[in-house]
Amino acid sequence: MTAKIRANSVLPARREPITLHTADGLDLVGELALPADSEPVATLVCLHPLPTHGGMMDSHVFRKAAFRLPALAGLAVLRFNTRGTWSVQGRSQGEFDNAAGERYDVAAAIEYAEFHDLPDLWLVGWSFGTDLTLMHGLDPHVTGAILLSPPLRYSGPEDLARWAESGKPVTALVPEHDDYLQPPEATERFAAVPQAEVVAMAGSKHLWVGDTERVLDEIVRRVNPAVVVPLPRTWDGPMETADTSAYNAHNLDAYRDVPVPGPLS
Repeated sequence: MTAKIRANSVLPARREPITLHTADGLDLVGELALPADSEPVATLVCLHPLPTHGGMMDSHVFRKAAFRLPALAGLAVLRFNTRGTWSVQGRSQGEFDNAAGERYDVAAAIEYAEFHDLPDLWLVGWSFGTDLTLMHGLDPHVTGAILLSPPLRYSGPEDLARWAESGKPVTALVPEHDDYLQPPEATERFAAVPQAEVVAMAGSKHLWVGDTERVLDEIVRRVNPAVVVPLPRTWDGPMETADTSAYNAHNLDAYRDVPVPGPLS
């Protein structure tokens, strides 16, 4: 029976909890979701928003990517909690380190994907995760980067210069009403990366509430262009329903008003 794909709909996939081991001795909590009956054609490594403001591997866009994209687009989705970050799956060891020690977290995720022969590796950062991508994600095994709501607060011109020199594809999805960096300024800032594509997302805000489908379509359009987008909004087959109630008290909306030392993203 055909059913509408809703926010908590879970499509078939091979899902397994994983542990990432960092070079500085920490264990990070993660999950890998693979297509149920085939090998993935490409891989998303998801770098979540600022954990001191509620960001985690289950931040809603990434949770829905793991729920849907293995089935709808043939993608592997690797999510994990950076150091000190909590989600229902558990808390990663260590403490938040203002994008410095997190270099080891990014490296551990890339290493895991390489060791397990996951194909065509794309980093998908969101907010703080875009800074981690730009600062620490330029690795020979990485095909390119997709940046959701990039604030460019921790990363700097030197990071953009390195990506420019690499020639690797960079796509920035920039909400029209973003709190930190809106499309006109983003276009100016990313001009330092000639191959960068800045996509102005009309009507969207930093947290992408109500816009997950558009975001996933744009990701798939670049990572697996053989898939027709927009992706299906209904599913004819087995489908589970996730219990997301545990996140009600840990919602990303909370991170709008929580003060934190240093840059905000």
